[in-house]
Amino acid sequence: MEYQTVMDQLESLGTAQNVKIYKRHGAGENVFGVSYADLKKLKKKIGHDQQLAVKLWNSGNSDARSLAMMVASPEELTPPIATQWMKDVTYPLHASEVAGVVAMSSAGMSKMRQWRKQKSEFARTVGYSILSHILKDDPDAVGDEECIRILKEIESEVHRSPNSARHAMVMAVISIGVYKPELSQDAIDAGERIGDVAVDHGETSCRTPKIAPYISDALKRSEGKAKARIRC
Repeated sequence: MEYQTVMDQLESLGTAQNVKIYKRHGAGENVFGVSYADLKKLKKKIGHDQQLAVKLWNSGNSDARSLAMMVASPEELTPPIATQWMKDVTYPLHASEVAGVVAMSSAGMSKMRQWRKQKSEFARTVGYSILSHILKDDPDAVGDEECIRILKEIESEVHRSPNSARHAMVMAVISIGVYKPELSQDAIDAGERIGDVAVDHGETSCRTPKIAPYISDALKRSEGKAKARIRC
């Protein structure tokens, strides 16, 4: 599907109500207000198209950027493009979406290790979000020793990290606790020492969960199931 055709469709699918909601969540001014149901329908029509994904992202439009991450091809994602997408992120939702694509690329592990140590709010947010995505899809990809180091790192740094990064760090601890059962108690203990983490989610109903109770509840729910699923 041609870039301009997609942009025209996105604009036609947007609603004023969704624009208000997305702006409250931090989407910025360049937004059409397209529902995720409609984005998923477009994704189904388009399939994977990395060149289109790059063009959609470069448009700067919030809806187009979300669609870009849906149609991007992780196998074709180059480290320079991944870095540019991360640097462009100003919206927490896009941080998670970019992380999901990068996590599936060949650069996923290296970018996770590199970005989560940066001071930039969204570099750190994307870095820790990559870790959560990797653990969800392939828990063995990150060794136990590295996860223990990360738990200590988060415990030491989370309360003085930038706003959205704090949420991503909390979810990373939870991901270790849920997707690495052998480290569940380590993650719970770290969560208890960390305590409540203050995150400003703006004019939204979003909340950052309490780590230890969330892990315990997720593990209980996952008994008898193949894998627990975390809602960020």
